[in-house]
Amino acid sequence: MVAYDSLMLLLEPTTLAVILGCAAYGLVVGAIPGFTATMAVALLVPMTYFLDPVPALAGIVTLAAMAIFAGDIPGALLRMPGTPASAAYANESYLMAQRGEAETALGVGLVASALGGVFGALMLILGAPLLAEISLNFSSFEYFWLACLGLVAAIAASNATPAKGAISLFIGLTIGMVGLDPVMGQQRFTFGNINLIGGLAFIPVLIGLFAVSEAFRFGAKPIERPDILPMSPKSLFVGVFSHVRRLKWPVLRGSAIGSVVGAIPGAGADIAAYISYAVARRSSPRKAEFGTGSVDGIAPATAANNAAVGGAMIPATVFGIPGDSLTAVIIGVLYMKGLNPGPTVFIMQPTLLYAIFIAFLIANIVMVPFGFGAIVLFRRILSAPPGVVMALVTLACIVGAFAVENTTFAILVMLAAGLLGFYLEENDFPLAPVILGIVLGPILESTFLASLAKSQGSFAEFFSRPIAGSLGAITIAIIVVPLLYSTLKRRKRSI
Repeated sequence: MVAYDSLMLLLEPTTLAVILGCAAYGLVVGAIPGFTATMAVALLVPMTYFLDPVPALAGIVTLAAMAIFAGDIPGALLRMPGTPASAAYANESYLMAQRGEAETALGVGLVASALGGVFGALMLILGAPLLAEISLNFSSFEYFWLACLGLVAAIAASNATPAKGAISLFIGLTIGMVGLDPVMGQQRFTFGNINLIGGLAFIPVLIGLFAVSEAFRFGAKPIERPDILPMSPKSLFVGVFSHVRRLKWPVLRGSAIGSVVGAIPGAGADIAAYISYAVARRSSPRKAEFGTGSVDGIAPATAANNAAVGGAMIPATVFGIPGDSLTAVIIGVLYMKGLNPGPTVFIMQPTLLYAIFIAFLIANIVMVPFGFGAIVLFRRILSAPPGVVMALVTLACIVGAFAVENTTFAILVMLAAGLLGFYLEENDFPLAPVILGIVLGPILESTFLASLAKSQGSFAEFFSRPIAGSLGAITIAIIVVPLLYSTLKRRKRSI
C-alpha cells in the first residue's frame, strides 16, 4: 500500500516535469568537464526551496544519478572526466576512443551504469528499512560514534594526505560552530555581527565551495573549447550487450562494491570506482589488456560509482550521516523540507521517503534512453563558449544564494566560501571533508554533550553498549592502525 501511494505521488504532472527537467539538467552539467555532480545539485538546491518535498527530492536524486553517468562522456572522448567518479576509468575509455571504439566504450559504460544504479537503488529500498528498525534502539552514544566514524572516514577516504584531509575537516567543523551554542545558547565566532548569530547558512556555503570556486578557477585558468572526436551514434549499441553479458559477474561485483563502499561515511562514488577497477584488474583473465583500453575495466568501475549513490543514501536517510558530499546536500534539502533524517522518518512519513527511493530506481532505469540522447548531443553540450557557461553559472549562484536566505549577506557568505574552496583545491585540500564537517559537526557536539550528561561525565559509558563499543573500536582503529603501520615501516627501514 505504501509503495502504491508513493508511486502515485511520483506520477503527478508537476513531479514528472521536475524529474524530466532534472534528468536533462544532470546529463548536461555532468558532461561538462570540471562540473561535478555535487556542484550540479548545489546549483539546484535553491530551486527546491519553492517546490513540494516529493518533486524537490525526486528531482535531486534523479539529477545525481544522471550526472554521475554523464561524467563518462567527456572522459571517453576528451580524457577530461566530467565528475571525479569517472576518473578511475577515463584513461581506458579514452584509449578505446582513440582506436575508434568510442561507441563501444560509452555504450558499455551506459548500460553498466544503469545496472549498477538499479542494484544500488534496490539495496536502498530493501536495506534502509531493515537498518532503520535496528537504529530505533540507538541512543546518543551510538550516534556520537557514528558521527565520529563519518568524520574519520572522510579523512581516510580522501585522495589527499591525511594532514590535508584533517585540515579540511577542521575548517568544516569551525564553520559549523558559528552561531549559538546548542546547549548554553552562547554566541560563538559571531564577532558581534548579528548576521552570524543564526550561523552560516548551509546552502550559500555549499554553492560557494563547489560552484563559485569553479568560476574563480576558470578566471585564473580559462578552459579552451576542445575538439571533439568523431563518433557515429547509430553504432552506439553494436556489440554492447554481448560485452555486458560476458561481464555480468564483474558488473554485479562492482555494483556490490559500490553499494558497500558508498554506505561508508566519507567514501563516495569516486572511491568505489577506484576500488572496483583495482579488483577487476586483479581478478580479470585479461589483465594484460588493462591500461590499453579495455571494457573489462570500464564496466565494473562505472557500475560501482552509480551503485555508490544508492549506498550512500542508506546512512543519510537512516542515521542522518552523509555517505559523501552529494548525500550531505540531500540531507540539507531533507532538513529544509522539514524531514529530519533518522529511523523515525520511516514511521512518520514512509510514503514520502519511498517515493524518493522509487524515483531513484526509475531514474536509473530511464538512464539508458536519456544517456543515449546525451551522448548524441555531446557536441552541442560543449559547443557553447566556456566563458558564457561560467557567467551563467555565476549568475545562478548569486540568484540562488539570495533566494534561499533573502539577504545580501548570504551572497557575501557564498563569495567568501567560493574563495575558500578555490584556495583549498588549488593547494590540493579536499572539499568533501569540509562539507561533512559542516553537516556532522552539530550532530557530534549535541550527541557528545547529551552522552556526557547521561553518563555523569564517565567516558567508560561510551563503550558500555555493544553497538556503541563496536563503533568506537572501529573509529579508533581507523586512526591508530595506520599510525602503527607507518611507525613499524619506519623502524624496519632504519634497521
